[in-house]
Amino acid sequence: MKVLVTGTAGFIGSHVAMRLLERGDEVVGVDNLSDYYDVGLKKARLALFSGHTRYSHVAADLADRGAIEAAFDEHRPERVINLAAQAGVRYAAENPHVYVQSNVTGFLHVLEGCRRHHVEHLVFASTSSVYGANTRMPFSEHASTEHPLTLYAATKKANEQMAHSYAHLYGIPCTGLRFFTVYGPWGRPDMALFLFTKAILAGEPIRVFNNGQHKRSFTYIDDIVEGVIRALDRIPARDPHWNGSAPDPASSGVAPYRLFNIGNEEPVELLRYIELLEQSLGRKAVKEMLPLQAGDVPDTEADISDLVEYVGYRPSVPVEQGIARFVAWYRDYYGV
Repeated sequence: MKVLVTGTAGFIGSHVAMRLLERGDEVVGVDNLSDYYDVGLKKARLALFSGHTRYSHVAADLADRGAIEAAFDEHRPERVINLAAQAGVRYAAENPHVYVQSNVTGFLHVLEGCRRHHVEHLVFASTSSVYGANTRMPFSEHASTEHPLTLYAATKKANEQMAHSYAHLYGIPCTGLRFFTVYGPWGRPDMALFLFTKAILAGEPIRVFNNGQHKRSFTYIDDIVEGVIRALDRIPARDPHWNGSAPDPASSGVAPYRLFNIGNEEPVELLRYIELLEQSLGRKAVKEMLPLQAGDVPDTEADISDLVEYVGYRPSVPVEQGIARFVAWYRDYYGV
């Protein structure tokens, strides 16, 4: 089938697009090559598609209404995976307008494209950050997410609500995926694993927030991709058991809509994560211990029981393997 994937120059988007091509789908990639981080890395990801005749690229910003309308008009995708966004929890405090422009206005243009062209299924990226001030572990899609702690999380929460409204009003099947701390080859340079690796190899100190005591459901990129593809293939329907008097946030009785967590079930403490990285690099890190940053949460843990039940997949790559694979890619890519 023909799938429009936004953010194909990005970390997750490039991996998802490649997986779709490998299984025989046609991919229309959309990306604006923003300079939030190294554009050279983004171009290198796009270069991976150069030998694929079933890949078409649209250089456009999601916030550019005309360009997105033109992309849908020209390519008429059957399904859409929205992975493009202004990423980074901390960056939002410095550039709030960019987040709303990309993550809210841009997502509206994607929804409108899906509406006008009767797209079969929209899968969109959300984030574990929407759980915000929730402290009950593991985080469940059936719990309330009314207290986001960052603007980034708020924009992703808005995406979930916008998608539900379009699913209800226009019958567009929508599936939202809450990703938990994704890492792996071709990862983002602003993420901890990338930053730590670069600093340790350069003999520079690493900044360890919350004194390294918080836990995260670190999730390897291949596990994320598998979850995305399986979700794409499972079109949601209205939940016949949904009760408007006690509404379940994870599904809907008035719209073809679902939310799923995709994350590793076994959270890892940051200090252990760093220890495994040191082992893979063969070097010790110089740690600068710092308090928990504003907007950060002490722990995340994913409840993936719904993902297992409805799409038949459970993330399985342990951090020992995932970190080793990232280090091997990093050394090869940068010639270290």
